Amino acid sequence: MSTLYHVLGAKQFDRQELDELFGSAKEMEQAAERGGIQRYPNKIMSTLFFEPSTRTRFSFESAMHRLSGRVIGTENASQFSSAIKGETLEDTIRIISGYSDLIVMRHTEIGAAKRAAAVSDVPVINAGDGSGEHPTQALLDLYTIQKEFGGIDGVHIAMIGDLTYGRTVHSLSYLLANYRDVRISFVSPENVRIPTYVKQYLDGKGVAYEEATELENLAASADVFYQTRIQKERFPSLEEYSKAEGKFIIDRKLVDTMKRNALILHPLPRAGEIHPEVDNDPRAAYFRQAQNGLYIRMALIEKCLG
Repeated sequence: MSTLYHVLGAKQFDRQELDELFGSAKEMEQAAERGGIQRYPNKIMSTLFFEPSTRTRFSFESAMHRLSGRVIGTENASQFSSAIKGETLEDTIRIISGYSDLIVMRHTEIGAAKRAAAVSDVPVINAGDGSGEHPTQALLDLYTIQKEFGGIDGVHIAMIGDLTYGRTVHSLSYLLANYRDVRISFVSPENVRIPTYVKQYLDGKGVAYEEATELENLAASADVFYQTRIQKERFPSLEEYSKAEGKFIIDRKLVDTMKRNALILHPLPRAGEIHPEVDNDPRAAYFRQAQNGLYIRMALIEKCLG
């Protein structure tokens, strides 16, 4: 498998690389089922999270352990004494890169991963930078669609919820531009619509998309429903949050109008936007989706470490 130094954004991947990555993820799934693989017994991965996480951090750490590597890190990097004392991100990365062979970083600021990569002596993987991108989440989302459908060309996906601050939506849109005849329906409240720069990228790639404010009208036609949380912590005010909260909920009634082979995805955590009564429906794939994150991240670690 070819190597890849940094993983900073979804735009850096082309279709050939995606096919290769997904093939590796399939192999990693088989390896994980056997308990793991002795690949990096002398390598150390640092997980540097300036923003809370459960799934992403545990997924990366589990992936490294499954590859026989070691992990050091924190989920509370913003409270490091060095950060409190005013140390710059660049200086922190210079130090951490001397302690490890790979850095996985989540940060509150857009572009933080690129800043880190510019000074790091080791590969950097972007585990989410503010409302910018979350490339590894989008990669596992795309891998899930491929596994469930057997392919991605021709898929009609409805992206629902917070599309302004939802970094997973931005990254997934960029990745979908690598496939043929894809159609995207962006469904959101008026105050959290998909950013212009994402639409401009899709226009440049010839991807068909539409913006909508009614989910029910798409229920019978879309193949994938990518539901996202309305992220209260990212809104500039409580008033703006209240305008968007609770507008789109996937419940039993809506699911009953979907295609029999439709797919319901969510990057998680959810906060009421998918009713628990939907969980046992075979179309609800969000827990399978989260599990796929382990295999994709094992493949990405291998791609970075070589």
